[in-house]
Amino acid sequence: MSKLKEEINKRKTFAIISHPDAGKTTLTEKLLLFGGAIQTAGAVKSNKIKKSATSDFMEIEKQRGISVATSVMGFNYKGLKINLLDTPGHKDFAEDTYRTLTAVDSVVLIIDCVNGVETQTEKLMNVCRMRNTPVIVFINKLDREGQDPFTLLDEIEEKLSINVRPLSWPINIGDRFKGVYNIFNSSLNLFQVNKTNIEEDRVEITDLKDSALEDYVGKEDADQLREDIELIEGVYEPFNKEEYLKGNLAPVFFGSALNNFGVQELLDSFIGIAPSPKPTHTDVREIIPTENKLSGFVFKIHANLDPKHRDRIAFFKICSGVFERNKFYHHVRNEKKVRFSNPTSFMAQDKSVIDQAFPGDVIGLYDTGSFKIGDTLTEGEDMTFKGIPSFSPEIFRELINKDPMKSKQLEKGISQLTDEGVAQMFIQQPGNRKIIGVVGELQFEVIQYRLQHEYGASCDFQHRNFHKACWMTSDDKDKIEEFVRRKSSYIAYDKDENPVFLAESAFLLRQAEMDYPEIKFHTTSEFKV
Repeated sequence: MSKLKEEINKRKTFAIISHPDAGKTTLTEKLLLFGGAIQTAGAVKSNKIKKSATSDFMEIEKQRGISVATSVMGFNYKGLKINLLDTPGHKDFAEDTYRTLTAVDSVVLIIDCVNGVETQTEKLMNVCRMRNTPVIVFINKLDREGQDPFTLLDEIEEKLSINVRPLSWPINIGDRFKGVYNIFNSSLNLFQVNKTNIEEDRVEITDLKDSALEDYVGKEDADQLREDIELIEGVYEPFNKEEYLKGNLAPVFFGSALNNFGVQELLDSFIGIAPSPKPTHTDVREIIPTENKLSGFVFKIHANLDPKHRDRIAFFKICSGVFERNKFYHHVRNEKKVRFSNPTSFMAQDKSVIDQAFPGDVIGLYDTGSFKIGDTLTEGEDMTFKGIPSFSPEIFRELINKDPMKSKQLEKGISQLTDEGVAQMFIQQPGNRKIIGVVGELQFEVIQYRLQHEYGASCDFQHRNFHKACWMTSDDKDKIEEFVRRKSSYIAYDKDENPVFLAESAFLLRQAEMDYPEIKFHTTSEFKV
């Protein structure tokens, strides 16, 4: 087997997604703990981070106890290289999560057993379904009083439109929670409150009829477990790996991430079934990971990852070939040759310089401003990867400079933050007015905070009453020019200088579509790809 193929087979690249407060950052930490990447875990409690979670490294995240930036973490486990992308849980940062899902081969979806499937969970699942991404479900917080496990499974099937198959099963719930039975390998994991390190207390129970089960969990719970497992085997189809890989079947695990419980079952099964790097689509052709020539794309940009150094890092997903330090690559959009002397791998904010990276890896490229989200690097071929769009924002505000002496800092700051994808910026004339569009209110708070603390610039936001930002295409360029001329007070330009129609209401957007049938109005920028 070639070295490239061998390296590809070792890699599993996945994201953890969930509704806010379902325990995503906690599960991320516990996976790193089992992977030996960290020694003890910091507990995340009621929006106050006692000892800041490994993956929450931005100051505002530490203060609010939420993840607002996607972190990339790599660790080794049982001879495999696991690349874990932790996504923002907060709905206001959904766009960052959608883009991150373009860079992974599979997903672990966390559901809180108390609240079940929530609206944000459904939206995230829709994005997975668009790409047929394989999904594993982890039902968390079993040590709290929550819903009946069978009810939760029904809710997942109904609301997320996916078949499920439990591969582990809880023994009771809440105060009476005694552990998890691993259906996949017939072992029993007895529950202990244990928040910071790994202790194993597993019992092999090859036959549930074995009376030893009663010694461990008591007669009542042993009988209930036997009954539940019999019901599961009768109701659910046996686990089918092919159906999982197609995105049609979700294996389900139960546990308590805070107490390190059920996490190892999840991780061990994950490495057994999750896919290695898969082919990806471009506007020209499908890219196979084993191709010798490098290709990949930027799905995220983060400025000032290290507050002591004003750095800007592009997160680059390798799709094929081998990335090599100091080698020249073709920047497709800029039509320039670029090379990188310090490409880095990540362990949350700890970075280390690497000489090589392989398909499935996400690396950090120090950037002086030449990258935008969606940019492609190749060894000469001109192509662009699909599925990394900007979505039309839902809230629009005009950026007001509070300190004219700091205009340059504000310009630089807002330009870099919008390059990162924190928000979108539309420039409106006359007056070079900057309209900032976001998915949720919290983004404005983050922008204000970061402009102040990272660039020394202060700003206000003035509400602008727009319904949607629409990109426009037409076979008849004159029609777009005419539309732009006639609707000039509702036209702005995005970062690539494409005209965008800022429609004030759904009615006015429909009216424009009727008046200009030759023009297509798009609510995502995907058409540019």
